[in-house]
Amino acid sequence: MRCGISKRLALVCMLTTLSEMKPPSGVDSMSRIDENRPFVSVNIAVLTVSDTRTLGNDTSGQILADRIEAKDHKVAARTIVKDDFDTIVSQLRQWCDDPKVDVIISTGGPGVTGRDVTTEAHQKVYDKEIPGFGELFRWLSYAKIGTSTVQSRATAGVSCGTYMFALPGSNGACKDAWDDILFYQLDIRHRPCNFVELMPRLTEK
Repeated sequence: MRCGISKRLALVCMLTTLSEMKPPSGVDSMSRIDENRPFVSVNIAVLTVSDTRTLGNDTSGQILADRIEAKDHKVAARTIVKDDFDTIVSQLRQWCDDPKVDVIISTGGPGVTGRDVTTEAHQKVYDKEIPGFGELFRWLSYAKIGTSTVQSRATAGVSCGTYMFALPGSNGACKDAWDDILFYQLDIRHRPCNFVELMPRLTEK
């Protein structure tokens, strides 16, 4: 057994192995953008959850807005709300009921402190959760911030045919979530599959 001398060394071994993990062989070639397919723009609402930020200093929200537009999607709406459960739930439901909003991305509040209630607010609204998003986000984050990634309760789900993603409030987390996951999954040309092509079926019975 590699590094199998003591419990402490076994733990070091496990963490080292995780840091060296790579996607299975063939994943890079399977996951791709098919340039022969037409691009479809989606309408994305950006929600910043913060007790202190304004549009003037909301750097994480601006990072998401800039990346959304750079990808030729549309920022359908953008606002900032306090770290208040009922307020967050109300805003999420308002956008989920809006036919002009296809996707909601929130930033801020999925941590573990008493004021971090964004994850619970999202889960209150979900019809279905997408566990793989949070799992993949934390796996990708581990390579950059190590075990600190366990403090993130990033989550995703679907409500009324609208995709919802809850990201941490840091600039780096928003960049990672968009650049490494949402950039691809919100592109209908991404193969072998993506979130956009499933949109017409999200409300089927």
